[in-house]
Amino acid sequence: MQIVLHSKLARWIRALKYPVLLAIVLAAVWYIRNQPVPVTSHTVSTGPVVRSVMGTGTLEARIRTTVSPKISGRIAEVVVDQGTVVKAGQLLVQLDDEELAQQVRMAKATISSSEATLGRFRAEIAQAKSTYTKTEADLGRMQKLISANSISQSEFDQTQEAFELAKSGLLKAEANLLEAEQQVALNRETLKFQEARLADSKLVAPFDGLIIERQRDAGAIVVPGSPIVQLISLDELWISAWVDETEMDELKDQQPAKIVFRSQPTTAFEGVVARLGKQSDRETREFTVDVRALKLPDTWAIGQRAEVFIETARIDSCVWVPASFLAKQGEDVGVYIQDNGRARWQTLQLGLQGRDTAEVRAGLSVGDLVIKPVQPNSVLNHGTKVLVP
Repeated sequence: MQIVLHSKLARWIRALKYPVLLAIVLAAVWYIRNQPVPVTSHTVSTGPVVRSVMGTGTLEARIRTTVSPKISGRIAEVVVDQGTVVKAGQLLVQLDDEELAQQVRMAKATISSSEATLGRFRAEIAQAKSTYTKTEADLGRMQKLISANSISQSEFDQTQEAFELAKSGLLKAEANLLEAEQQVALNRETLKFQEARLADSKLVAPFDGLIIERQRDAGAIVVPGSPIVQLISLDELWISAWVDETEMDELKDQQPAKIVFRSQPTTAFEGVVARLGKQSDRETREFTVDVRALKLPDTWAIGQRAEVFIETARIDSCVWVPASFLAKQGEDVGVYIQDNGRARWQTLQLGLQGRDTAEVRAGLSVGDLVIKPVQPNSVLNHGTKVLVP
């Protein structure tokens, strides 16, 4: 009898097991669905909506140069370091110039010597001209005398020979003087060359700017073209950004832009389009857009990454909602509105859509309270209880 009772009790317990579990599950679902979902809200208002094109790039200087020597030598001193602001003509690097200075002194001494030689040849030509003039006059007088048979042929021949010697001496003196003048000119050009080499031992800033990199130190041996420091002009700094070529028709010079540096992701700096690239990358299908930075962070670096948002369209006043509050149901785009403590789905007709905001042409009125879950993994449905702070 006891065995039969136990068997019936077991069957009865088994029969109740699944309905009880189902009831528990349903109760849990009901509880969860009726728990209010914490939401954040936004009161619909009017304001501007801006559509923008985004690009990613790096901060660059429009004018940039590598300071390198024209001559080979050893660096005696690098006067500047990275971060130094310099003026045009300011000394940046000094090469060892002891040998070059000696060459200049030698060239000056050579000029002094050749000028002395030139003075001697000028004195000689003056003497040669005087002798030539005297013998020329003697020869003219002797020609008259021999015509009158007043002197012998031998005397005339001696006078004529003296004239020819004087003439030859004058030509030689003139040749020596010309050679001396050419030597002086050559020595002066040599001095200019040596002085230029001496001047080249001083590397100066070609323009006002900022030293962004120092690549050599004192004692290093350099040759023409060896990079020593990198110099940029601060007159124009821009973000050289890559933009998808599908946006090309929307972009124009002088369009306003926002620049967001990755070091300050919550701050947007003003910019303007300075130049549009004329060549698209054949692999990425992007082209470069240079956006001039009108203001920079207090701390910045050439090559620093940033995003640019170039304004291509604007509505100064319209009904708008933050883009983060928009949701989709099938093909419809809309928002959830707080309605007596519950979420109510509202389909919208949108107009201009920007990076953070969207124009609402129909579906909302000023003062409506749109909501979205506080937790990213939370889901709102039509009729869901919500908890608005």
